Amino acid sequence: MHKRPKRAAGALLKIAGTAFLIIGGVGIVLPLLPTTPFLMLAAVCYARSSERGYRWLLTNRWFGEYIRNWHEGRGIPMKTKILSIAFLILTMGYSAAFVVPSFIGKVVLILIAICVSMHILSFPTLKPDAGA
Repeated sequence: MHKRPKRAAGALLKIAGTAFLIIGGVGIVLPLLPTTPFLMLAAVCYARSSERGYRWLLTNRWFGEYIRNWHEGRGIPMKTKILSIAFLILTMGYSAAFVVPSFIGKVVLILIAICVSMHILSFPTLKPDAGA
């Protein structure tokens, strides 16, 4: 009887982990959607439900580096910061210029872009390895 709730909880954690992984993956492409927090949530869900899934996530060529760098406090690569802010400026700038009709909406978008850019810049920059 005790195994059934454990299995159900494990299944729910795997489903949640997969959902967070998908959202984090989308966040790699969309600058307004944060990647690392969702990948960290996925890692927690997998760590509690599937050792195999957790190991896969940490060694995955697309997601593993984000989690390892964040977990080790190493920061975000400069290239990632630059690309994130560039896409942010392009998408928010386009939206402010061509999509949002009201002046207030344009101002809000520009303020969001500035705040998110400052937030990205506030993270430590990952230093390349000396041997690389």
